[in-house]
Amino acid sequence: MSASIDITLPEDQLEGTSATLLAWLVKPGDKVTKDQPVAELETDKVTMEVASPADGIIAAQLVREGDEIAPGMVLGSVSGAEDSASTEASPSESTEQVVTAAAPSTPTCNGDSGMLLSPAVRRLVRDHQIDLSGIEGSGKAGRVTKSDLLEHIAGLPQTDRLIEAPALPKTSERKPAPEAATVRTENATGQRIEQLPRAVETVTTGGSTLRPHSTMRKQIAQHMVESLLHTAPHVTSVFELDMSAIQRHRNANKKAFEAQGVKLSFTSYFIAAVVKALQAVPEVNSRFHGDALEMFHDANIGIGTALGNDGLVVPVIHRAQDLNLLGIARRLQELTDAAYSNKLKPTDMRGGTFTISNHGVSGSLLAAPIIINQPQVAILGIGKMQKRVVVEEINGVDAMVIRPMCYLTLSIDHRALDGYQTNKFLSIVVETLQNWS
Repeated sequence: MSASIDITLPEDQLEGTSATLLAWLVKPGDKVTKDQPVAELETDKVTMEVASPADGIIAAQLVREGDEIAPGMVLGSVSGAEDSASTEASPSESTEQVVTAAAPSTPTCNGDSGMLLSPAVRRLVRDHQIDLSGIEGSGKAGRVTKSDLLEHIAGLPQTDRLIEAPALPKTSERKPAPEAATVRTENATGQRIEQLPRAVETVTTGGSTLRPHSTMRKQIAQHMVESLLHTAPHVTSVFELDMSAIQRHRNANKKAFEAQGVKLSFTSYFIAAVVKALQAVPEVNSRFHGDALEMFHDANIGIGTALGNDGLVVPVIHRAQDLNLLGIARRLQELTDAAYSNKLKPTDMRGGTFTISNHGVSGSLLAAPIIINQPQVAILGIGKMQKRVVVEEINGVDAMVIRPMCYLTLSIDHRALDGYQTNKFLSIVVETLQNWS
C-alpha cells in the first residue's frame, strides 16, 4: 500500500498572499487523475484551481469551504492508485478516516448530475435553467467552464438570457434574499462585463441590504489601508495634457490596427509614454527598502481594471520596454479580455513595477491620491478626456482655442521620491504624448 500524497497550494502561486477555499470539486473516495482540478480558490485577484498531484483516490480533505488558505498549506491528500481496489471494496472503512468538508446544497439542474462543476458554473446553470447536455466543455477532461456557459448564454435569445429574481421581502426580520441573476454591464470602452454575486444578500429591519464582502473585496480593503495609512506617505502631483496629437495618430491608424485584430486604445499610448519616462527617471520604477532604493531594469506595467461591483484586478504587461505600440496594444487587449472573462492566470498579475489607473474611462476628471499598489512607489492616474478652452500663443498673440484635454496625476511614496523626480517623470509623459507623430 503506497503512502498518500499531499494536495498543496504551491508557494509561488500567491506571492505570499492568502486565498479562500471556494469549493471542493471532488468528494472523499472519488477517483482522480493527475492534474485534474480538485478544489477552487479565490484570492483578491483571481479565482484559481488546485490540481491533484497524482492519479489515485481522494483520501482526505483537511480544510472546509470558506477557510483561509496560505501558500504551502496542505489541503488534503490523494492515496496511490494501488490503493483503489481496497478503497472501493470497503468504502465505509476509508471514509471513516476522512475529514469531510461541508458540501454546498446546490440543487441538480437540467442534466448536470454527475458533472464536475464549479460554484460559479452551478449558479449560471441554476439562474438560466441551462441544459448542459448540449454544451461541449473546454476545461480539463471536457469540464464545462464559466466561459463556456457565458458564450452559450450570449447566443441565447434576449428573452431567455436572464431569470428575474423576485423582489426582496419587506420584513422586520433579517432574511436571505434570493441570489441575483447575472448582471451584464458595459464599461466605457464598450466591453461587456459579466458580474456574478458570490454571496446572498440579506435585508435588515432598518430598510437596508447587507451584501457580504467577497475575498477580493476584503483583501483590496486591507491592501488599500496598509498602503495609505501604514506604509507610504502619499503625495500627488497634477499635470494637464493636450491629447490632440495622439487623437490624430489614433484616428489615422486604428483601422490598420483593427486589420491585424488589435484595438488601438488611448491607454496603449500612455503605456508607451510611461515606459519612456521610466527609462529617463528610473527612481520611479522602483521599490523602497529601509537601506536602499531598488530600481528595476524592466518596465512591468500594471493596468488597473475594474470588474464592476466585484472589485478590480491589475494585470501586468511584462517587459513593456521591448514592445512597440502595436505590441503594447495587442498585449493590453489580451489581458483586459482575460480579466473581463475571468481567465487571468496568477502569472498575469505578478511582477508589476509601476501601475496605471485609467479612472477617466468611467467619467472621472481627477482622482487624488490614487492608492499606490505596494510595494511600488508610484501610480499614474489618467482622467477623462474633455474638450476645454485653453489659451495658446499663436503668431505671438494669445488666443483661446478648444483642445481635448485631460488631467494626469502621479501619486508617489514620499519616502522614495520627491517633487523633482515626480515632476520630471510627468513632464516626459506629457511631452511624449503631446508631440506624438
